[in-house]
Amino acid sequence: MSGAFDRWYDTAGVRAGTRRMFADETDQGKVFYPQDQVPYLAHEALGCLTDEQRRVLTIRHLYQFLLSTTHLETRVVNTTAERIANNRAGFDLPNQARMDAFKVYCDEGYHALYSLDLADQIAADTGVAIPPWDFGGFVDRLEEVGARLMPDEPSLVPLLQTVVFETLITAVLNEIPNDRTVMTVVRDLTRDHAKDEGHHHRFFAGFFHDLWVNLEPRLHEPVAHTLPAMVQACLTWDTEPIRASLLMSGVDGGTAAAVVADTYERSGSNADICRATVRTFRSAGVLDVPGAEEAFAAHQLL
Repeated sequence: MSGAFDRWYDTAGVRAGTRRMFADETDQGKVFYPQDQVPYLAHEALGCLTDEQRRVLTIRHLYQFLLSTTHLETRVVNTTAERIANNRAGFDLPNQARMDAFKVYCDEGYHALYSLDLADQIAADTGVAIPPWDFGGFVDRLEEVGARLMPDEPSLVPLLQTVVFETLITAVLNEIPNDRTVMTVVRDLTRDHAKDEGHHHRFFAGFFHDLWVNLEPRLHEPVAHTLPAMVQACLTWDTEPIRASLLMSGVDGGTAAAVVADTYERSGSNADICRATVRTFRSAGVLDVPGAEEAFAAHQLL
């Protein structure tokens, strides 16, 4: 795990970054979130929506992205980072790895802060309020998968959840910064986040190799069969805020439910996004476990 944070004091966002300030570029034709990542707007049942309704829906979609981040970073990643940092991961780690985990902890707190900060700035400028919803449904789903598939390993499950999320998130974040149709501040903030997460990916990929080696052999098979479901849970968008957002925009309940069902019926599988995550598991030996390759294939992750 060494090397991921060699220049952290000089380059980490929390150490050297700039606070990103919102400037509305709607008059330049820019949007708040990539339109191909707000796929329900293309549903034929929403063809009668006005441009303003679409704009507001896109803003609330951005809020969901930002505030889901605050939940994931603080409730999932930092819970694990603290355990690693304080040598409570179940096996001994060198002090350098523990200090690196504290760096992750600092980074993730800052990511949560600036995600909420940007959402708050946008709400103040546009008048589109941040809805008082629970944006942690994504986290709840991750926890449910772990509790269902490995009910007897409550200490191990959060470590696996964090490895999955932290090796997936960089690929997700990298889709936004180069999209010039998106507001500059959203692209810049996402680029800042992706830069830090690239280091986290390296750290947690290394951590997983150490974790796998130190697992009791009896756990290899259940872990290998649980990981694909965790990856799928991470790739599945929380649709309740979307349904609620459509209702707020005047879409009737039946139409909102149908739009969500039609749009997200196949979410949860994206072999391109999870390629680096699967590569981490393969290199550690996970897919050598009997039935593991088939389990990943069944979840359409290969």
